[in-house]
Amino acid sequence: MAPETGSPCFASGRRRCGRPALVVAPLLLITALAAGCATTGSKWVALRSTPRNPLTETLGLLTRQGPKPTPRTTQLLRRYDLDRQQSDRAALLAALNEINRREPDRENLYALSEIAYVGAKRAEAGKKHEEALELYGSSVLYAYEYLFDDSYPTPSNQYDPQFRRACDLYNAALEGTLRIVQRQGALRPGTRRLIKTANHECQLDVQLKSKGWHDADFDSIEFVSDYEVHGLTNHYHNFGLGVPLIAIRKHHSDPEPAEEFYPPNLSFAVSAFLRIEAGSARESDCATTPDPTSPAAATAASGSRPVLRTVLELYDPLETTHVVAEGIRASLETDLSTPLAHNLSQSALTERDLSTLGLLQPEKVQPISGLYMLEPFRADRIPVVMVHGLWSSPVTWMEMFNDLRSDPAIREHYQFWFYLYATGQPFWVSAAQMREDLAHMRVALDPHRQAPALDQMVLVGHSMGGLVAKLQTVDSGNAFWNTLTDKPFAELQADPEIRRHLAEVFYFEPNPSIRRVVTIGTPHRGSEFSNDFTKWLGRKLIDVPSKLIQGRGELVSRNPGYFRPGAPLHVTNSIDSLSPKSPLLPVLLEAPSGPWVRYHNIVGQAPREGFANTVTLWLSGDGDGVVALASARLDAAASQIVVPADHMNVHRHPQSVLEVRRILMQHIADLRGFPHAGGVEYAGALERLPPAPADIVVAPQSPAEPPEFGRAELLR
Repeated sequence: MAPETGSPCFASGRRRCGRPALVVAPLLLITALAAGCATTGSKWVALRSTPRNPLTETLGLLTRQGPKPTPRTTQLLRRYDLDRQQSDRAALLAALNEINRREPDRENLYALSEIAYVGAKRAEAGKKHEEALELYGSSVLYAYEYLFDDSYPTPSNQYDPQFRRACDLYNAALEGTLRIVQRQGALRPGTRRLIKTANHECQLDVQLKSKGWHDADFDSIEFVSDYEVHGLTNHYHNFGLGVPLIAIRKHHSDPEPAEEFYPPNLSFAVSAFLRIEAGSARESDCATTPDPTSPAAATAASGSRPVLRTVLELYDPLETTHVVAEGIRASLETDLSTPLAHNLSQSALTERDLSTLGLLQPEKVQPISGLYMLEPFRADRIPVVMVHGLWSSPVTWMEMFNDLRSDPAIREHYQFWFYLYATGQPFWVSAAQMREDLAHMRVALDPHRQAPALDQMVLVGHSMGGLVAKLQTVDSGNAFWNTLTDKPFAELQADPEIRRHLAEVFYFEPNPSIRRVVTIGTPHRGSEFSNDFTKWLGRKLIDVPSKLIQGRGELVSRNPGYFRPGAPLHVTNSIDSLSPKSPLLPVLLEAPSGPWVRYHNIVGQAPREGFANTVTLWLSGDGDGVVALASARLDAAASQIVVPADHMNVHRHPQSVLEVRRILMQHIADLRGFPHAGGVEYAGALERLPPAPADIVVAPQSPAEPPEFGRAELLR
């Protein structure tokens, strides 16, 4: 319920009586605000002065004298009496290539790749881009042959440091090639171009290898090596072959159903791998016949260099981490963190601004509220929906998301969605909107309910978001309505729009598609930081829509004596709604949940170190500094742990991330046999989970309308 960004938070626990709390509370609020501004102002990524290159030290790329071959390559040149020919790069490559034709040896291939790369870097420094492109291409081809060609007398030795350097040469030379191609024209899937190398004409086809993304999704491409990540604690970069890229998604004019759930200018990870389809890159093996319809055919027919067909394959690292080339399985070089940080660097996603707007001017956030996806929708993967807390936004989940998504076992079974809502309004209003948004999502993405994975949804909520999430899984009965009045709903005098809104907020049934809820630092019994002072401050700062105030005033005037004194009808903001005196909190604690739902709870205990923590804990008692241990406890939880973290960091703490991972893996273990090869099959897989009752799901009236749930529909 407090600002995860370090913005002003409202403490919890046992409030001390008397003047000290009244004096210290404003100071804590001001201090927290200052801390929040300081912690959210940093950039998620920054441009490097020089792109990251694993060969920088090996080849002396940044030295004053410029790049030069390694001592091992120089020794090979001395052995063949070629070391004095290094000034004539073309002659040196031709002589060494001829030696390799007569006496095939991987040492020769490595030297050829390295010399070509050094020549490419020198040519590029001299603004000779066409020459650089030819040499980069040659370096890639020789490195590829070193790694994959099995026709040489001795196999490659993966224990030899030269093997890893050959991988680095392949990656760096491919990146150099792609950079020049990118400058000469857009590098997009579905395109084709001809590239000249020292000995060949290379027909380059760009192909996307992804089930989720499509050719039309690519607007532009940037290079991961250009950026340095600052905003994420952990950086997940896996080593292998290929070039990690950042793809910027293009908005579709004729969108697919999932289009509305992707944020604008979404950045996503791609890894580029160049495959030599014509076999060996040696000149003796390259007299291939090109496609007569291809641009390369005319060049080949004119008697020029042999034509190789190469394919630049673009992989989604969320789907693929390995490639098979020439029968060899090789790991892809991938980076998931840099594209994520690049995406978060958009000004529209500045957490401080978005969070503050959602709290202080909730009406302005309503148009952009709803579910968001940062990866392609997959009907065969279970959604994990992350719900932020007060004075926050989905950005607060990026540390946990970054850590969880790095795990291959998690990626195999799950997709992550984020729910954005205006945190200035009472949490039960946000919960009603989330119910509607989840229903709309199902109609949009799976109107015929043919995706069983969507019926195994997991919600993860931090702080107030835990209450919003839990409200998706309980049966209201009449208990929530009875907090307003003891009179029946049918006697209420109100306009249809107001009746509909009240029915949605106070009458609901558990969502049959949600199977687990994880609450983190959630004030299940309210927070003492929602006290007289902070509630007064909230009423002054939070801009409640005038239409809402007028509507509630009209409702009371038309129904004299209908509502209880102090009914939550008069609660207009989230701070008031989180008071320990809120009549809805005990009702939510006792409300019956769907028998298919399991709860898990993570509680924060702030370390007793540092002046700020000491003062906060003195005011709030045990807990995370905002939510007391007694309030954070959830007796109905199947599992419950205490994490040594304060409220603003409890959902980022490594123990919390590991616990969420454990819960997700347990969820898969309970779904025995999911997923099966060839598709999602659930026969016998749900024996340990009670099935959701079919009678509470009402089919939608039309594909454009969200499904209605039974009781709420009857009350309209």
